[in-house]
Amino acid sequence: MRIACPHCGPRDRREFSPRGAALTRPGPKAAPEDWDAYIHQRDNPAGITREHWYHIPCGTWLTVTRDTVTHVVEATE
Repeated sequence: MRIACPHCGPRDRREFSPRGAALTRPGPKAAPEDWDAYIHQRDNPAGITREHWYHIPCGTWLTVTRDTVTHVVEATE
């Protein structure tokens, strides 16, 4: 799998570290139930997902949209 870093160009996925789903963090005044859902109640869908990845060589954080079934990277931002 190749991921396009905005600074370094397309790179092998071994240069990156996945950091989890790109979820919307609850606000500072969110209810405890919202934080519980954010931390513990995660979906693990087969198909298109958005995830945070860290590019180790240059220190860039990316949001990667990819298919978890085929590992095809649709977009990076």
